[in-house]
Amino acid sequence: MPMSPSSSSDVAFPLHVDRSGATARVRSPVARAEQLIEELLFTSPGERLNRPDLGCGLLELLFEQATDELRAATRFQVTSELQRWLGDVVGVVSVDVAVDASQVAVTVVYRLLPGGEPRRAVFVR
Repeated sequence: MPMSPSSSSDVAFPLHVDRSGATARVRSPVARAEQLIEELLFTSPGERLNRPDLGCGLLELLFEQATDELRAATRFQVTSELQRWLGDVVGVVSVDVAVDASQVAVTVVYRLLPGGEPRRAVFVR
């Protein structure tokens, strides 16, 4: 089941309160799409009880040797997961993954569907 934005799921990630003391909400379609992408990228498979296959497991890359093969496989995995879970929200143009000893940086170029302009977002952990 794809993760798509709706009026009932516009809670900001990470969860926090706004200035009025209420649960913070995401108001912009771009911010909502990037929030969904970030959640998917840094969720490990098995982390979500009701969706055990959700996630990319990128944080595990910190413990692997950064080879060209690993980067290519990771780009493919991330692109596939974005299309699977968010294919009704964004169209993936490209994905780049950079890993060093202390962080993972993922650059996603995407379009908001239907027919949005290309946007570039970088997610770092």
